[in-house]
Amino acid sequence: MAGEANGSSHPFTPAAAWATLMEGNRRFVESVASHPNQDAARRSSLAGGQHPFVTIFGCSDSRLAAEIIFDMGLGDAFVVRTAGHVIDNTALGSIEFGEEYLDVPLIVVLGHDSCGAVTATKASVETGAMPAGHVRGIVELITPSVLAALRIDSASSIDSMVAEHVKQTAARLLEESPIIADGVASQKTAVVGLTYHLNDGRAELVYSNGPITA
Repeated sequence: MAGEANGSSHPFTPAAAWATLMEGNRRFVESVASHPNQDAARRSSLAGGQHPFVTIFGCSDSRLAAEIIFDMGLGDAFVVRTAGHVIDNTALGSIEFGEEYLDVPLIVVLGHDSCGAVTATKASVETGAMPAGHVRGIVELITPSVLAALRIDSASSIDSMVAEHVKQTAARLLEESPIIADGVASQKTAVVGLTYHLNDGRAELVYSNGPITA
């Protein structure tokens, strides 16, 4: 599986892409990363085009570098990042680009422990005070997820809110994008939601829609 993903074969099935992604995270967690596809030969092979096997829509947090935590290299991941992985037209269009033009078989929404954007949103919900500038727009987009988590458990922790926000974001991708929804319906694509644990480097599945098992 790893050899297939690290080579030029394309497209991958959602199940193969999922297995490759999680194997990379296992290597990272166990400190046996292989750092694939990071040499000059790989760089040259990609000059004429790209064939990533995963789109990762993650938080902009500096501790959430996708190629590192999933032990990937050049050309493996199509990465889209916003603070709190909030969806706007540009982010959604970028994810659709990976689906429509690059035939990427796996879309990942990636959140993480102690997310600053979710923490700011929780504070705004509790106090009614909104942040200044365009940060307000980020908080407004995360607020429904925080409120949903509080409805489930009024004592929800930040990390529980993060998990709920990952689930809600993943579901919204299918609700707001016919391109992504059609890909999942035809089993060409799967959408998963992961929360990343800062302490041990582990990515945990909290949402899935599509064929990620062989």
